[in-house]
Amino acid sequence: MNILVINCGSSSLKYRLIDIEKEHRLAKGLVERIGIEGSRIKHETTGKEEIKIEEPIEDHTKALELVLESIVHPEYGAVKSLDEIQAVGHRVVHGGEAFADSVIIDDDVMQALRDNIEIAPLHNPPNIMGIEACKKLMPDTKMVGVFDTAFHQTIPPVNYIYPIPYKYYEEHKIRVYGFHGTSHKYVTLRAAELLNKPVDEVNLITCHLGNGSSITAVKGGKSFDTSMGFTPLAGPLMGTRCGDIDPAIVTYLMDKENLTTSEINNILNKDSGALGVSGISSDFRDLENAATDGDERAQLALDIFERRVAKYIASYYGQLDHVDAIVFTAGVGENSEWNRRSIIEILGSLGLKIDHEKNKVRAKEELISAEDSSVKIFVIPTNEELMIAKETYELTK
Repeated sequence: MNILVINCGSSSLKYRLIDIEKEHRLAKGLVERIGIEGSRIKHETTGKEEIKIEEPIEDHTKALELVLESIVHPEYGAVKSLDEIQAVGHRVVHGGEAFADSVIIDDDVMQALRDNIEIAPLHNPPNIMGIEACKKLMPDTKMVGVFDTAFHQTIPPVNYIYPIPYKYYEEHKIRVYGFHGTSHKYVTLRAAELLNKPVDEVNLITCHLGNGSSITAVKGGKSFDTSMGFTPLAGPLMGTRCGDIDPAIVTYLMDKENLTTSEINNILNKDSGALGVSGISSDFRDLENAATDGDERAQLALDIFERRVAKYIASYYGQLDHVDAIVFTAGVGENSEWNRRSIIEILGSLGLKIDHEKNKVRAKEELISAEDSSVKIFVIPTNEELMIAKETYELTK
């Protein structure tokens, strides 16, 4: 059974075509810098050379068109026809409390996703566009939604209830949901294997760092606390998202700038974070290059990001009775030697130490902690796509 997995991020689209019964990858690819100058698609069919296409990719609909064209391309494609794909699994960021598990996508599910755009304005729209484009091009193929929030359903009330009037949770379900759950779950399972411990015995701090970032405390193999909250806006500074700020700033700016709720929401989600501080880019690679060339605001954006990630790690370190490992994953976590080194150096008082030679790794599984580090530190490339494919298979087989 061939399953296509679509993972739409705020500025990227990862995909995999998987023969799930053999867990064999037929093709993979990445569309990156969507809506940003320098956009491109990288596609690789197993057994064939990787191809790269650079062209303007203005939105996720255009990105998905390029993906499907690449998969069935007569020279470098993986299958002859889209009919050879039996199901599509979509990563979906937020379904509120309507969905705690993966579901077959129907009209009711689509409406629920639209209803939750206001609490996931960067992600639900591209998720919806991806699903609608697939349904248009593959109308007879089953679609499954796999939700980012599922892994975090084990967070206890002490960590998911906000200190506002309780009636707002009862009436409007305002609570911490957490995101990137598929990624945190995958690296948790893999870290347990690397530690040679049963997953229900491991305590971890998993750092999914990319254009969107979240840090999770894993206790006994389950999510115990996480940095993202009611929406994916909470946490450290991100590509275009502000992360944690004093909530009074919102009403203050609305008054001073005469802003509507839609306008302030747009500022906090799309004009803030690394882009807002640096004034250059939301892409951390651009910031590292600019900082190397002496740009002070690019360096400031990186410093804020690193210190806020470190703050979360230190907080979760204190919540857990012990920590078996810290895990770095996702685009920045897997690829940025700079950011990993800087974050761990900030946490030196906890006895954390990095092996600088081992840290010179990109997108490869590696133990990067020094021998005398108080806690093991891993780079584990995430595999959200395999997790999504497995759940899609279970619902459609």
